[in-house]
Amino acid sequence: MKTFADRIIKFNRELDFNGRLPEGIRVMNPFNGNGDIMAVSSAFYHKYYNDNKTRHLILGINPGRFGAGVTGIPFTDTKRLKNECGLNYSGKETHEPSSVFVYEVIAAYGGPAKFYDNFYINSVCPLGFTISDRNGNEKNYNYYDSRELTDSVYPFVVESIRTQVEFGNKSDICYCFGTGKNEKFLQLINDKCGFFERIVALEHPRFVMQYKAKFKQQYIDKYLAAFSLAT
Repeated sequence: MKTFADRIIKFNRELDFNGRLPEGIRVMNPFNGNGDIMAVSSAFYHKYYNDNKTRHLILGINPGRFGAGVTGIPFTDTKRLKNECGLNYSGKETHEPSSVFVYEVIAAYGGPAKFYDNFYINSVCPLGFTISDRNGNEKNYNYYDSRELTDSVYPFVVESIRTQVEFGNKSDICYCFGTGKNEKFLQLINDKCGFFERIVALEHPRFVMQYKAKFKQQYIDKYLAAFSLAT
């Protein structure tokens, strides 16, 4: 019988976006032709999801260049992968503020084993996007930063959420990281498709670290209170 991990790994291996992209926007697919990321992420999922338990789904925005873009694991940069999850990584070390916050929440919850036993994290759009600035530097680009891109990813997003619900994720609550455009878009999809009974939105980890760092403990407490709703 296929495990939760097997279903995640298959999903990641088959991720592909063929929609039309606005000029200058590129897809960031960490799994496309990168055996190292596939191996690292697979080791993570086999460690924490090698079962058939049901979990609650958490959806961020889309992968970033220094977290899932490098490890293949949402909100897990290489430092957290090694130090918090105890998994080997030999490539370039990355530091993502969102990952720092999420793993502080995970530690307060009881640690990675307990947290991942109850939750599975991905993104509304499971593939990321990038754009080059005027100096030629590559930057993250969110699926909602362009109406054209948002419209283009819609079918891909709907099918991706549908597939992940079928992994064994519970449908009473879906947690959304991002209380602005991400929450609005996910709610519109849910209103139409009825994937979940309820969307619970929380301020995005990047927002907390960038703008509310001095109040970080309050946000950790807010996350924990929200996660206590999951049964």
